[in-house]
Amino acid sequence: MNNSDAGSPPWSPRRSGTAAIRCSPASPACTSIPSAAAARNATTTCVDGPPSASAIPAPADRRSKKDPQILEALTELIEPATGGDPMTQTKYVRRSLQTLSDGLRCQGHTAGPDTVADLLRELGYNRHVNVKRFTGPAHPDRDRQFRYLEEMVACFRAEGWPILSVDTKKKERVGDFKNPGAVGCRHGDAVNAHDFRQDAWCRAVPCGLYDCLANRGHGVVGTSADTPAFAVDAIADWWGRRGGHRYPDAAALLILADAGGSNGCRPRLWQKRLQESLADRYGLVVTVCHYPTGASKWNPVEHRLFGPSSTNWAGTPLRSPEVLLACWRGTQTRTGLQVPAAWQARPYPKGVKVSNAEMAQLHILKHDTCPQWNYTIEPRYLWN
Repeated sequence: MNNSDAGSPPWSPRRSGTAAIRCSPASPACTSIPSAAAARNATTTCVDGPPSASAIPAPADRRSKKDPQILEALTELIEPATGGDPMTQTKYVRRSLQTLSDGLRCQGHTAGPDTVADLLRELGYNRHVNVKRFTGPAHPDRDRQFRYLEEMVACFRAEGWPILSVDTKKKERVGDFKNPGAVGCRHGDAVNAHDFRQDAWCRAVPCGLYDCLANRGHGVVGTSADTPAFAVDAIADWWGRRGGHRYPDAAALLILADAGGSNGCRPRLWQKRLQESLADRYGLVVTVCHYPTGASKWNPVEHRLFGPSSTNWAGTPLRSPEVLLACWRGTQTRTGLQVPAAWQARPYPKGVKVSNAEMAQLHILKHDTCPQWNYTIEPRYLWN
């Protein structure tokens, strides 16, 4: 090693063996000064500026040029562990980058995990996650029901009668539990390491109602079971607190609900409680339209109410009922959405049966279009 090499800076051409570029302030041209080691093979090039990004080879390209056999070796490593769709050429690798890097090193190829990732992208491999896409066979009356729903919504909207979208959100454990999401704060909240149910203060059952005409929400949080009686009581609570005052001249109410669950089209208790708690109590003509099976995501309450409310309390531990209600009440959107919420501690037993004799006393009128999903419940008593 020469003494001149020891005193050269790291970028010196004498140390690196590459050509140095000297630019003159008076002229945009550049002169290449090759080192002694590279003078025989160096080529003098004049440029007017720095090279473009497209002219700089990618790390994977540089690696494959230095080691042409590395792509073939990597392909041999990943082919036994490769899966994908042969029709779309979508591929993914089940081995980690470090494992592939170690396998290449055993074959005499040097490539770190980052370089392996670049080589995989060059070969057309990408990391993918499962995508929920298949909903099963569509119901034969699916399109027919959607068209009928649009007609009913348009009819009620023209009359100025209330349209209420109803559904129950997923259960929430109230206590020191981790809530998915992130919030802007200096320090994260410390929560329990395990989500044991016995450590919860209670298990909250949030029931959401969305007023489609007024763009207003209403939440009722229960602590018992998610039953049809609880769902109907939430609707009756909304009508008594806000719906009746917001629509004083309304003669009918349209309820949009899913085909399954506590407010589905099959539970008899759902229809019986609608008759007693809404139609008979308030003199309302209640029309119910259910979304087809597997189409609950089209229910307006899902994206109009549950979406913003979930975003509002994401990353916030629901340590107490007050925190849960505050997060729901604090939900707002640019379109003016507001969500008042109430706590319901009343117990609701499961497995309540409704006999055929009780069903025969209900004033239920099935619609001609998809009668299993569309029906109207009229009051059994005369109202002035």
